[in-house]
Amino acid sequence: MAGTAGTPGTPGTPRVLRAMNDRAALDLLLEHGPLSRTRIGKLTGLSKPTASQLLARLEAAGLVLAGGTTEGRPGPGARLYEVNPAAAHAAGLDVTPDRILAAVADLTGRTVGRYELPTPGRRAAGPVVQQVTDALDGAVKAAGLARGDVHRLVIGTPGAFDPGTGRLRYASHLPGWHSPTLLDELAAALPVPVEYENDVNLAAVAEQRLGAARGHEDFVLLWNQEGLGAALVLGGRLHRGWTGGAGEVGFLPVPGAPLVRKVSRTGSGGFQELAGAQAVPRLAHELGIGPVPSGSYTESAAGLLTAAAARPGDERHHRLLQTYATRLATGLASLVSVLDPELVVLSGTALTAGGEPLRALVQDELEELAAPRPRLVVGEVTDDPVLRGALVSALATTRDEVFDTSR
Repeated sequence: MAGTAGTPGTPGTPRVLRAMNDRAALDLLLEHGPLSRTRIGKLTGLSKPTASQLLARLEAAGLVLAGGTTEGRPGPGARLYEVNPAAAHAAGLDVTPDRILAAVADLTGRTVGRYELPTPGRRAAGPVVQQVTDALDGAVKAAGLARGDVHRLVIGTPGAFDPGTGRLRYASHLPGWHSPTLLDELAAALPVPVEYENDVNLAAVAEQRLGAARGHEDFVLLWNQEGLGAALVLGGRLHRGWTGGAGEVGFLPVPGAPLVRKVSRTGSGGFQELAGAQAVPRLAHELGIGPVPSGSYTESAAGLLTAAAARPGDERHHRLLQTYATRLATGLASLVSVLDPELVVLSGTALTAGGEPLRALVQDELEELAAPRPRLVVGEVTDDPVLRGALVSALATTRDEVFDTSR
């Protein structure tokens, strides 16, 4: 027997159907910006009276605002409606050994507050819980909000928290984050729901929603910055593995690199040694290219690859790109042979710096080394991709909760 009208959560009841229409309208407002009642009715297929009731309901709930009017047509302009940006806020953190980058976004996705907390030493910025709360509070203050105004927080870190032990794995270079009680301590200190995600996975989320992987359900993102890693998106969903370690390709044994044993202690592996950022300055030195740009391995690699990509006629710089492309393709060949993805996105400073010249060389090498032929592209989200992925992820869950008018 079908449920009676008005029973919460029963498919097909007026309440559920109204909630579905509400969500469709809210999503359209997010996608298109301010819309008139008539335009919303046409896009959703709702009648004018139903669209009017819907907008009145959403306005009363504080989810939409009635703003300006349409212009450029004869007669009085139609009232425009938009998502209320202050209806909820979400936050994201990007954690590295050197700093925590925090940001707060309103419900429309606009970043309204940002803060960077340097953490250059093992104890320079206090315990991890203090670092996290200080970074979040800095972004919240910059947004003119209070910590309690944040609906959800997503924290991106290297490695992954083991679901069985609660310990951070695959990230020995991140000091202070390996206590088995850390997640409980953070939960007690933060008055908002918190999710933790691998940093490379969040870069993939950013590319899937905002960048080069839009519209793709199966792709691999190869990341090279502080470390070499990958994100695996299969059927539109992140594949994290049993312990969250899927994509830790830096530990992958590969031809051309010595076999690394006890990788959990060394924090490195064959593919990392062969094609990580630290390999690029060494290659440049072997080829007689100098001087090597100063800074971290990542900064030096990015400088060298940028210079090489800008000098296509220089033999030594071409050899640098070609040799590095072969090394990258050596590890990628194992990934694409197993996963057969539609697309491979090259991301992270030490890859995007090489631009189209490096991408083309890796594509050619990969077609020689692997039977599958995925298309390679350079990542488009180059400004803080981990932080942007954290905000996208936090906003997606926040919208699902705030936009659910069936409750």
